[in-house]
Amino acid sequence: MTSQTHIPEVNARTIFGLALPALGVLAATPLYLLLDTAVVGRLGTVALAALGAGTTLYSMVTTQLTFLSYGTTARSARKYGAGDEQGAIAEGVQATWLAIIVGALLWAAMFFGSPWFSLWLANNPDVAATATSWLKVTSFGIPLILMVMAGNGWLRGIQNTRLPLLFTLAGVIPGAILVPVLVHRFGVVGSAWANLIGTIITTACFVAYLMHRHRGSYAPQPKVMLRQLVLGRDLILRSLSFQVAFLSAASVAARFGADSLAAHQVLLQLWNFLSLVLDSLAIAAQALTGAALGAGSVAIARATGTKLLAYSSAFSFVLAAIFAIGHARIPRIFTHSAPVLESMQGPWWQLVLLILLGGVVFALDGVLLGASDAAFLRTASIASVVLGFLPAVWLSLWLDGGLVGVWWGIVAFIAIRMVAGIWRFRSMRWATLGQ
Repeated sequence: MTSQTHIPEVNARTIFGLALPALGVLAATPLYLLLDTAVVGRLGTVALAALGAGTTLYSMVTTQLTFLSYGTTARSARKYGAGDEQGAIAEGVQATWLAIIVGALLWAAMFFGSPWFSLWLANNPDVAATATSWLKVTSFGIPLILMVMAGNGWLRGIQNTRLPLLFTLAGVIPGAILVPVLVHRFGVVGSAWANLIGTIITTACFVAYLMHRHRGSYAPQPKVMLRQLVLGRDLILRSLSFQVAFLSAASVAARFGADSLAAHQVLLQLWNFLSLVLDSLAIAAQALTGAALGAGSVAIARATGTKLLAYSSAFSFVLAAIFAIGHARIPRIFTHSAPVLESMQGPWWQLVLLILLGGVVFALDGVLLGASDAAFLRTASIASVVLGFLPAVWLSLWLDGGLVGVWWGIVAFIAIRMVAGIWRFRSMRWATLGQ
């Protein structure tokens, strides 16, 4: 029997009560990476380019299984909205098992394959060798990062975004303190050790709390994991399309030289940070949409999406204004290299445009993910890569368009997703899934 006791009124207090702690979680790691980039950037262009190549490859495998976070949120939120809190928590147990199993496979691939992956991406033996050393250490964090994703997923599903913030800060703060110390002593590899130590602390917090809350069996349940993988299949393909796109962008940027790759690294870390900041409101949309649909309330689900879209658009406008005003000063936080700064000048204004488009895209993604509309998101994302991102990026290489051409590909990618998301939300087809 369903219950609506877990469905709060959709208002600004409810939305921001979920979104602000989620913002802390989403912003903490990118802020850490920005600090990491700034510290390593003082070592020179080769070190910064190596960090760019290493983080791109690491991100490829740690973000590939986003269903461990977003898919688990959707499934947990549905059960939570229907009054089955223990069922919602049990989804986290099975998602954690998936993280361990798949994470171990990805660790092996990255640990042993990092020399070849790094050389392919960096196209520079010196950069590749440094990136490989970084990846050899950070690869041990891959299963741990996936377990953290699973923990975030079930806690968001039961509308608890405060504990994930505390757990994340418990690891990020020590890691941030260690970055300048270890980089000063060990170079780029010191960055990897600081990253791994912070990840171990955060993972331990999530696992300990899951054991505290869960009341049932901890045994792997293949049937439940299979159902998670059915939802995850589409999200994996969606994430894979992202990785193909951004790996292509990094590879093309590297072909324009180490200065171009270093500039791309700074811009990409800023975009990753800003997109996750905007995604905080989408986390609230996902949790509230899933719970509302679990309780059978399509009206609340639609109201949630409408309000979140307005809030997110306004927020993105403020962020875009800040980055437009700071176009001359913000890049100098990360590097004093004149060629790298010059390479960033053109793409900077594309970054500002991306912020405005992202406010719409991420809010609608949150609603559709909460409705488990993963198949549509998969199709829209792949279409955006094939029709927008890849043509622009590779044309930039062939026509010598430089980093500006690469970033027009990213703009096209986001713009197509925005149009598709608006159409899907207005159609209301997402609200009938699972009925």
